[in-house]
Amino acid sequence: MFAPVYLDWNATAPLEPAVREAMLPWLDSRFGNASSRHEYGRQARAAVDEARAQVAAAVGAHATEVIFTSGGTEANNLFVKGAAGLMKPGLIAISAIEHPCVREPAKQLRRADWTLREIAVDRAGLVKRTDWLAVLAAKPVLVSVMLANNETGVLQDVATLAREAKEVGAWFHTDAVQALGKIGVDFRALGVNAMTLSAHKVGGPLGAGALVVDKRLELAPLLAGGGQERGLRSGTENVAAIVGFGVACELAAARVSGENGRLCGLRDTLEAGLATHGMRIFSAGAPRLPNTVFFAADGVDGETLVARLDRAGFACASGSACSSANPEPSHTLMAMGVERETARGAVRVSLGRDTQERHVVDFLACLGQQMNELNNLTAVAVQ
Repeated sequence: MFAPVYLDWNATAPLEPAVREAMLPWLDSRFGNASSRHEYGRQARAAVDEARAQVAAAVGAHATEVIFTSGGTEANNLFVKGAAGLMKPGLIAISAIEHPCVREPAKQLRRADWTLREIAVDRAGLVKRTDWLAVLAAKPVLVSVMLANNETGVLQDVATLAREAKEVGAWFHTDAVQALGKIGVDFRALGVNAMTLSAHKVGGPLGAGALVVDKRLELAPLLAGGGQERGLRSGTENVAAIVGFGVACELAAARVSGENGRLCGLRDTLEAGLATHGMRIFSAGAPRLPNTVFFAADGVDGETLVARLDRAGFACASGSACSSANPEPSHTLMAMGVERETARGAVRVSLGRDTQERHVVDFLACLGQQMNELNNLTAVAVQ
């Protein structure tokens, strides 16, 4: 069977073998409801509790601060809507490059008399200091700035932003979905009030995530029902997925330091090769994840190039997987001031635990061939 080289790890990571093995009993003989009082239920409850402790340990939090959700989207919505639901309407500030699952619920708050302000970023994708200070002067109530951007890989100085936001009385949230497993993530050191995580980005199953939240922060639940997850996320727990999430977090935390250096080396090789092909690398001078490269060539459509690379055996992306149905250029690049036509040509390569140097070398060779063919087609069309 044809199996392309996988270079889209920011979209999702393949299930870790150890995660699969840990999940299997909970898809078969251990089928109890974690809310049941009998032995089957007690086994399931113990498994959920163990996974909660594993997720918490991976990010330096306490197990009681972990609220399991169906994924990063639900966790982000739980913070934005849940926090706003128990507050008087005020100002919510989010960075201009947030994922749609932060941006869209924030927009929805305007119907409840909230004011939304997007914090500008510079051409490297970092929060603009002058605009941030202006936001603080406006006294925001809620702030959300992602730790690592899913397209460019840019890392924000969340610890400083969170500290300064708290000084004006704001609750601070960070979407750390892309950061977990790629860099060290410490809930306490970041100083945030809430943080979003997702299982499938670190080799766990699809459909599991968590909001790590300071217990002093009151949230209105999105789902009312039986009162699971401290009353913040009612519904029978997906025990198998939660167990897998816990094991994936444990594995990711154990390997992150070693993988960081290896992936940085592969990224450097990739970027050196891209430079020989005349590619523009976005956010090259900013602090970034070790595995992410977002680039473009003038005059080349990113969707077209990604499709050609896919047919040649390399799976990468033209931007965020969660917005692939949107034909518009990358929202992140547009916020960074990148020209629309250049943004349309953007391609994202994201590396992972199975990526080897030969994959990068072969990708660069294929990219060169595809670019030559596209340039020749363009030359013929012009004649």
